[in-house]
Amino acid sequence: MTNQSSNYVDVLIVGAGLSGIGAACHLQRECSNKTIAILEGRATMGGTWDLFRYPGIRSDSDMYTMGYKFKPWREPKSIADGPSILNYIRETAAEHDIEKKIRFNQKVVKASWSSETARWTVESRHSETGEVTLTTCNWLMMCSGYYKYDAGYTPEFPGFEQFKGTVIHPQKWPEGLDYSGKRVVVIGSGATAVTLIPSMAKTASHVTMVQRSPTYMVSLPSADIVANTLRRVLPESLVYMLTRLKNVLFGMVIFQLSQRWPETMKGIIKKQLRKELGTDYDVDRHFTPPYNPWDQRMCLVPDGDFFIALREQRASIVTDLIDSFTPTGLKMKSGEHLDADIIITATGLDLVAMGGASLVVDGQPVELNKTMNYKGCMLTGVPNVAFVFGYTNASWTLKADLLSEYVCRMLNYMDKHNYRQVTVRLNDPEVQELPLLDLTSGYVQRAMERFPRQGSKLPWRLYQNYFFDTMMIRYGSIDDDALEFKGAESPAAVGEVATA
Repeated sequence: MTNQSSNYVDVLIVGAGLSGIGAACHLQRECSNKTIAILEGRATMGGTWDLFRYPGIRSDSDMYTMGYKFKPWREPKSIADGPSILNYIRETAAEHDIEKKIRFNQKVVKASWSSETARWTVESRHSETGEVTLTTCNWLMMCSGYYKYDAGYTPEFPGFEQFKGTVIHPQKWPEGLDYSGKRVVVIGSGATAVTLIPSMAKTASHVTMVQRSPTYMVSLPSADIVANTLRRVLPESLVYMLTRLKNVLFGMVIFQLSQRWPETMKGIIKKQLRKELGTDYDVDRHFTPPYNPWDQRMCLVPDGDFFIALREQRASIVTDLIDSFTPTGLKMKSGEHLDADIIITATGLDLVAMGGASLVVDGQPVELNKTMNYKGCMLTGVPNVAFVFGYTNASWTLKADLLSEYVCRMLNYMDKHNYRQVTVRLNDPEVQELPLLDLTSGYVQRAMERFPRQGSKLPWRLYQNYFFDTMMIRYGSIDDDALEFKGAESPAAVGEVATA
């Protein structure tokens, strides 16, 4: 059954997570003449921060940079837990009266553009009833994240079906799981594993992290001492702005140091690890990856809690390849057997572009891997669409904020010049195609062929640099040779009513 009732908005946002709520707030603040709506595939807002429920769930970015530019983070801990971040998102939505604009349980499956009307027709399916609803809009903002919400990535392990215990992927954490006194094995060494292990190790019999190869890990305090000190003498908004700037600069320095002088950075990381773990711990084997820092995302360990669990021998690391699952645990290639009651496959996400929705332009399906990114948010040959994709080397929201500002600038520019349509065209034959992301992580490499491309120079290149992007996106000219603007008269159809 298809619902084709009057359903037009100027800007349709897909996703009510951190990015989507932020985009809606920006649009209300900067484009108050536009009607907006949000389609959310799940029954609640919050995205990642409502979906993931595993023990210890937290951000690996500080909330002074992961928070919205327009809403100061006021909690004492800057490395926040999942429930605190979810509350921040909900509080933001409530303050800006956003929730009434969200249409829950609406999973977007297809969006079709018509140049004749300068409109998208967006097909969404109700997650419970299966009913299909058509919504039309002039602009489409894809804030649906970068991974599949249905399930995470789990490799095919030999003998998987033999294991008689419980196997869990963190993306599908069962409510009320009792792991007290249990032997737990966590496969993986990324941010999820580093978060899970110290939390579970408090009550589990023992937690073992199994890694094929090490990951770079650094420890930072969960509370920002500078911010909490400044709060005593300065207004909250000023403290937020100054701390945000400080943390952006610190993150950029670490990234640039890692890129330009990797051996120096390796030495700094190793020195801190030896201080955390002691000289007797085999740092070279368990914490020295075969790649340079920031070739893959670095893991943050707030207050060194993961290292404390290792020091107290409540947790341990095995660096080896898995031979097979057995009825009672894991057999490693070295011959070692790890006994387990619970095995957690913290093996990554299954990446997907545009939330898995298909795009069609004037009857022609869009092959995303044949489009090229423009300024980090638009695609060649696809009119009036922005996709929000954050930083890989810094807080996601820093980039999401910038891109939402850019869309608002674009909409105001088009209104001023009476344009209804803008399409990105690649007119520079010197631009070479590159993968959208250059991280070497397995879950990234598996998916990049399905994603749009980036180019070898501006405005097609992603430099993962906040200050550089600020100059280009926030202050750069809207109009350039890559953009094709058109004015299209497309009055609302008879009986069609714009809704807020």
